[in-house]
Amino acid sequence: MKALVVYDSKYGNTERIARAIAGGLGDAALRHVADVRAEDVDNADLLVVGSPTQGGRPTPALLALLDRLREEDLKGKDVAAFDTRIDGRHRNFLVRGFLGVIGYAAPRIARRLEAKGGRRAAAPEGFVVEATEGPLRAGEEQRAETWAKALPRAALNR
Repeated sequence: MKALVVYDSKYGNTERIARAIAGGLGDAALRHVADVRAEDVDNADLLVVGSPTQGGRPTPALLALLDRLREEDLKGKDVAAFDTRIDGRHRNFLVRGFLGVIGYAAPRIARRLEAKGGRRAAAPEGFVVEATEGPLRAGEEQRAETWAKALPRAALNR
């Protein structure tokens, strides 16, 4: 299965997670959102897309890429989405409530990929940063690699 991991990153945390995911997938291509070409998507059987969560959404650059994708670009492809996020469970009730209302980037990415014809290989996944600029919570890169290793099996067993 040919995999493509596409990401955007503001402080480097999402890039680190994307690299861990590509490593977990084995021979996956890794592209920053600004470097994605149409043939990259065409050649992939599995497309994994990730972004930092900014105001509950993916970055504008990632949203622009998702908008450019056509239904025929994703038809028959397995897709998965991830984000980096602050863990609201350990914050005060106002922050938890705010995060509960605005949400996270990965579910929004997944919905757009599926609306364009992609087949969900896994539920959207979030990887935790300790603060806006990071660092990643200890163990998140390993968790990302483990999550990625399950994606091809999940896609085949659907």
